[in-house]
Amino acid sequence: MIRFSSSLTRLLAELQKLPGVGEKTALRFAFHLLKSPDNANALAESLCAVTSRVRFCSTCFGITEEDPCRLCTGPREETSLCVVEEPQDLLAVERTGAFRGRYHVLQGALSPLNGVTPSRLRIAELMARLGEGTVREVVVATNFSVEGEATALYLARLIKPLGVRVTRLAHGIPTGSDLEYVDAATVQRALEGRNEL
Repeated sequence: MIRFSSSLTRLLAELQKLPGVGEKTALRFAFHLLKSPDNANALAESLCAVTSRVRFCSTCFGITEEDPCRLCTGPREETSLCVVEEPQDLLAVERTGAFRGRYHVLQGALSPLNGVTPSRLRIAELMARLGEGTVREVVVATNFSVEGEATALYLARLIKPLGVRVTRLAHGIPTGSDLEYVDAATVQRALEGRNEL
């Protein structure tokens, strides 16, 4: 077994804490940074800057450097609110350009087995926003996992009594796929959510 210097060992250990980075990838990253000290310095500076400047928006709980964020203060449709699990989900929806309303990030999904209860999410803040009476439709854009589905159902039960329309992202067969290769559950959901031509 090769023993590295303590600083390189520490760098490898920190890199391996990143999602999807194992020992080999950490080594590749470390040696790349060692070969190009300018890149290493730029990376270190950007990591320090992002951790000191970026925070959660006090309105939507997305990531921002200014509070409230541009999505909360800009000219957007105020009657529609898209609810997502994580800030990266907000970015995925926004990247499409199809949604022109405002957002709310829950900071996770319900998972009682993992200790994630409604009080650990930004549900109380969501309900406070809905209590203002401006929002007419909530688009629930949680993931199509067990936790995401449970969160969607929980939110629908809370929101519908307020007289706010609750919709869910459509799901079904991906564009460009062949029916014979799609799993039965996906085909079933696509049939249930079919639209008129």
